[in-house]
Amino acid sequence: MTFMDVDTRCLGLFLLCTIIGHSLEIKVNPPQDFEIMDPGLLGYLYLQWKPPVLMENFKECTLEYELKYRNVDSDNWKTIITRNLIYKDGFDLNKGIEGKIRTHLSEQCTNGSEVQSSWMEASYGISDAGSLETKIQDMKCIYYNWQYLVCSWKPGKVAHSDTNYTMFFWYEGLDHALQCSNYLRDNEKNVGCKLSNLVSSDYKDFFICVNGSSNMEPIRSSYTVFQLQNIVKPLPPEFLHISVENPTEMRMKWSIPEGPIPPRCYTYELVVREDGISRESATDKNDMKLKKRANDSEELCFFVRSKVNIYCADDGIWSEWSEEECWEGFEGPDSKIIFLVPICLFFVFLLLLLCLIMEKEEPELPLSFHMDLYKEPYSYEETLC
Repeated sequence: MTFMDVDTRCLGLFLLCTIIGHSLEIKVNPPQDFEIMDPGLLGYLYLQWKPPVLMENFKECTLEYELKYRNVDSDNWKTIITRNLIYKDGFDLNKGIEGKIRTHLSEQCTNGSEVQSSWMEASYGISDAGSLETKIQDMKCIYYNWQYLVCSWKPGKVAHSDTNYTMFFWYEGLDHALQCSNYLRDNEKNVGCKLSNLVSSDYKDFFICVNGSSNMEPIRSSYTVFQLQNIVKPLPPEFLHISVENPTEMRMKWSIPEGPIPPRCYTYELVVREDGISRESATDKNDMKLKKRANDSEELCFFVRSKVNIYCADDGIWSEWSEEECWEGFEGPDSKIIFLVPICLFFVFLLLLLCLIMEKEEPELPLSFHMDLYKEPYSYEETLC
């Protein structure tokens, strides 16, 4: 019995060592010819590779690839699992790019164990021609009312006086990068660009490169990438109206700004001033009802601005403020008199007109009747006022 127990243990240990040894023998090669290629799209790069050399018993296996990449100054790697041999993404070309990739064998080929190859690495960086202080400064781009893009910049800190800059752009859907055709100029130098008719460019990476030329020195290129819907600056609201519906509440309305931005994409910020005291409010609708601070407010004013909300963009730019709209209260005795005077004058005019008509139609009436009729409006006016 003791012999059988020992023999069973030895057999189990032998089988375990055999399985472990077999799994340790399973190896797979990394992908071949891994490279980061620049097709000239201003930061939209191709990461591509070829399948690994496989042993004969793995040729029917499904291969997956674990791809990691980042800009060299970033602490975080972006990870992709794919069965393809190419992956495309946008990068900031102001900084270098590095990537690495390895092969994964499917579990069906490895008896359920995880088998990976070693890493294959690649890197990419643009030319460092020209000093950093020759590249443009303060690059700003605004997509006005979701209709046209305006980008502006300032010359580099040490750029020579003969330096001029040119801007190129690309987004998915264009065959190749295009140069700006409508430059903004100052002293015969390009200081910005206006782009219109950017068809199907929303919700895509928009790549820009501004490079320069000078007879005195090379100029460092500057790269920018963003999405247009995140830099939209809408028009300010118009046709503001404020009303007091009861002694405790006021209601403010305004028109939705004109243009292609859908009404559901707006958010608004209001500043309400009541008797010189201001307060802020926000809403996604183009009207708002607020409680008054006091029942006898003599002055109520508000103005409003708009922005693309979180349902249509990750970010946005506030519009300019609208013109101020005010409501003058009619609660005091002086304002009541001012309000009633036009009504009194209207009734006096109406009665005088009626008297003249009746005098023409009935000339045979006695003079005393006419005198009585002329007295009536004056007594009515005194009663009203």
